[in-house]
Amino acid sequence: DPLPLHVQTLSDCRSSCLNNCSCAGFSYINQSCSIWIGELRNLQQLSADDISGTDFFLKLPAADLGTGKRTPSKRKQLIIIISVTISASILASALFIWKVKMKMHKRTVHEPVQYLCTQTEYPYVCTHASLILDQAGEDLLSFDLSISPEPTKNEQSGVKQRQKHEKEMEIPIFSFSSVSAATNNFSLSNKLGEGGFGPVYKGKLLKGNEVAIKRLSRKSGQGWNELKNEAVLIAKLQHKNLVKLLGCCIEGDEKILVYEYLPNKSLDLFLFGTNNIFTLAWGTRIRIVDGIAQGLLYLHQFSRLQIIHRDLKASNILLDEDMNPKISDFGMARSFGGTEPRATDRIVGTYGYMAPEYALEGVFSVKSDVFSFGVLLLEILSGMKNTGFYRSSSLNLLGYAWDLWISSRPLELMDIVMKDSSCANVAIRYINIALLCVQEHAADRPTMSEVVLMLSNELTCLPSPKRPAFSNVRSMVDSIPNPSHWKPETCSENELTISAMDAR
Repeated sequence: DPLPLHVQTLSDCRSSCLNNCSCAGFSYINQSCSIWIGELRNLQQLSADDISGTDFFLKLPAADLGTGKRTPSKRKQLIIIISVTISASILASALFIWKVKMKMHKRTVHEPVQYLCTQTEYPYVCTHASLILDQAGEDLLSFDLSISPEPTKNEQSGVKQRQKHEKEMEIPIFSFSSVSAATNNFSLSNKLGEGGFGPVYKGKLLKGNEVAIKRLSRKSGQGWNELKNEAVLIAKLQHKNLVKLLGCCIEGDEKILVYEYLPNKSLDLFLFGTNNIFTLAWGTRIRIVDGIAQGLLYLHQFSRLQIIHRDLKASNILLDEDMNPKISDFGMARSFGGTEPRATDRIVGTYGYMAPEYALEGVFSVKSDVFSFGVLLLEILSGMKNTGFYRSSSLNLLGYAWDLWISSRPLELMDIVMKDSSCANVAIRYINIALLCVQEHAADRPTMSEVVLMLSNELTCLPSPKRPAFSNVRSMVDSIPNPSHWKPETCSENELTISAMDAR
């Protein structure tokens, strides 16, 4: 039954029904409102032409209606969702395209650097060698040398600090255009020298600082593996007696390493220079010897991995403006976690400096570097080159030094510019140490820590040396009427490092 209500308008009648949860419908005739509660019975729908009935407003849920107040709201929400989804997709696509373009822009730098790390024989070292790739290549001309990492003050006691510093090392990548500009397009006037890998140039930065630039020759059959090995190894080493790597350039076919510039160049220029205008005072030679020994000790004992240089020689010792030595050229170096000797079928290095077990059998260890140090020490003391040496019946400097030692005439080995009685005792001591280092059997040679102790402590008792390696080789000089006119022949015209020995 209908429930009559006293309302004034159709709108009020509709509101009354909507606000009553039990209302099923209402009618409004001549300002008379009636609502129906509960189920509706006997409800009929008349045709439009039949005027006998009255209008009845049936209350239905909005979801059952084809249209309603909530439909526009849902449609609006759907439009918003679709719009947001499309916008997000467009943004993600744009970001992806931007990253692809940036990767393509850096490909000439990034891909070779990955090869540099992944193809090296020393992955443990390379794992922690991070490369700056924030841009396609830094500008070498504006590079600030003051931000390059410096070694700690106490090189021997700060082992943990150095190891942490090594792990965080970064290798800047320079653009080829800036490297070319620094060397005046690799002009001959900027060329410092040339090795088996290629030429070395002097570069000048905008602030006036100078750098040394090693460029791998495109025609070189050797060099890339050595250059790659050097970049990975030397970037992890920080010592005042090791040359400092500032960065590299790997762009297209160009492979370049950038080092600190050392104005006095290499030690061999002072020892074996043809014009004889360079002379080294006794104190300077002692400082050079001590510095080389400290650098080798760091490589063998205090660096994160034990490193064997394998090519220690006078031309690989560079001198700064104060004549302090720095060991360079780590292209042949090997790194190991242990101390046992290693063997290889690829003999590399320079004849005259190679230990006998390495030159003849391919076995090398830290004692191989000790042998090279002993040869270098004799060269520094005498001013004479070991290879191509002819004096008396000795074929090399080692044999000549041994002959003088066993005949109690060691001071005759000394360079003529240093024949001063005030340093005689120290000179004899240094000759003794050198002969200990070049003994034939590796087990008889001291370690670099023992060498440093013997050099620095005059109270340390020195053992008597045994016959040096290769000293029993004699020449036919005695059979020549006038041996003073016999000029020695060198095995290698340019005396370059041998990096591979293959049959032809």
